[in-house]
Amino acid sequence: MKDQREGGFLIAKIHQITNRMFNQMLRDYGIEELNPGQGRILFALWQEDNIPIHELSIKTQLTKSTLTTMLDRLETAGFLKRGFDGDNKRTKKVKLSEKSEKLQERYVEVSKKMTKVFYGTLTNEEIDDFEGYLRHILKNLIENSKR
Repeated sequence: MKDQREGGFLIAKIHQITNRMFNQMLRDYGIEELNPGQGRILFALWQEDNIPIHELSIKTQLTKSTLTTMLDRLETAGFLKRGFDGDNKRTKKVKLSEKSEKLQERYVEVSKKMTKVFYGTLTNEEIDDFEGYLRHILKNLIENSKR
C-alpha cells in the first residue's frame, strides 16, 4: 500500500471536516437556514446575479438535477427567484432575493473565518502553490468527466 497515493482520500476527509465546522460556524452566526452546499450556490450568485441555470451549474460544478433540487429549497426558503428573462422564454435565470442579499455580509464573515482556520499557519506563497495545484487537479477532473 505504500505506493498508493492518498490525495483523493485526504481531500474527501478535509471536505467532510470542513463541512462540519462550517455548518457549526454558520449556526454560531445565526445562519441556520443554509447548509454549505446552498451557500456555495448563493456565493456564486453574489459574484454574478441573474444568470442562467446552466451557467450556475458550471460555476458550482453541480449537476443540473442536483442544482434544481437545491434551487427548489432555496426558492422555497425565500433566498432566490427563478424566472424567464424578458423576451427570452427559453432561458430560465436565477436571481437573488432581498433576503439573501441581507445575509451576504454575515455569510462572508463566516467564510473568512473558516478560511483562516483552513489555512492556519501556511504562508501566502504556500497557499498560492496549494491553490494552484488544486486548480490543476480540478481542470484534470473536469476534462476527464466530459468523456
